[in-house]
Amino acid sequence: MTRPALVDAHVHLWQLSRLRYPWLTPPFADDGPNGSVAAIARDYALPDYLAEASGWDVRGIVHVDAGAHPDDALAETDWLQGLHDAHGLPSGIVAFADLSAPDVDARLAAHAARPAVRGIRHIVNWHPDPRRTYTARDMTVDTDWHRGFARLATHGLSFDLQCYPAQMPALARLIERHPDIPVFVNHAGMGVDGEAEWRAGLALLARLPHVAVKLSGFGFVFRPLDAVRVRDRFRAALDLFGPARAMVASDFPTDRLFGGFDAILDTYVEAAADLTDADRRALFAGNANRLYRLGLALSE
Repeated sequence: MTRPALVDAHVHLWQLSRLRYPWLTPPFADDGPNGSVAAIARDYALPDYLAEASGWDVRGIVHVDAGAHPDDALAETDWLQGLHDAHGLPSGIVAFADLSAPDVDARLAAHAARPAVRGIRHIVNWHPDPRRTYTARDMTVDTDWHRGFARLATHGLSFDLQCYPAQMPALARLIERHPDIPVFVNHAGMGVDGEAEWRAGLALLARLPHVAVKLSGFGFVFRPLDAVRVRDRFRAALDLFGPARAMVASDFPTDRLFGGFDAILDTYVEAAADLTDADRRALFAGNANRLYRLGLALSE
């Protein structure tokens, strides 16, 4: 099994002494959306990622906001921009901004002024089960949140969408009204409530040509991680979006809560084994490079 070149579409780095990360701060509990995160609650720097990915031909990485305290969001972006300037990695940055904030325009402008920033993520996973929810309420139904989402286009920013399937029908209607905002669905849609609701919600998003999906984070749904179920879910999402609108991502170190880097990504390689060489290259590297506008030279 040959591993293709990788532009990792979803990576987190953190320094616990530099910024505040409430979700990585004790006490830890087993009943949250991630389970206990004690195993990853330590510094994770660029050399740590490159060591875990040493068996792969990593051509680039996209850093996605790592859950720093909201007041530290711009400081996180500045730290990552410094890494980019010094090392060329991360290749692109997806920053955090609260889209419902009254000063959302100023926040978006500040992030967009940093050259490596490509998009924004504001996690909106709301679930009636308190063990599943990330937020106290479903902010995606709020007028202020809709207004903030619409402002992304003004600043040339994409949006990383991390939600649950029950939220997808309403979100699809909002996203359809804004074809100038590229949207990237995180973690294959996080279908925690069963196949039917997940497939129906993701199909609504897949109808929209400016929406793509990241194939990662299957451990949020399947615990313990089951390779057969991961391959089935991977292929189902890929079939909905097609190989031009899907990106393989590690979600490391968070996905290490569910398995090792090589074991997880090799499952993805196996799931894509029957694709053409061109489609595999797109899935593992080319699509992230194109959709995040990274400008990497990916010649073989």
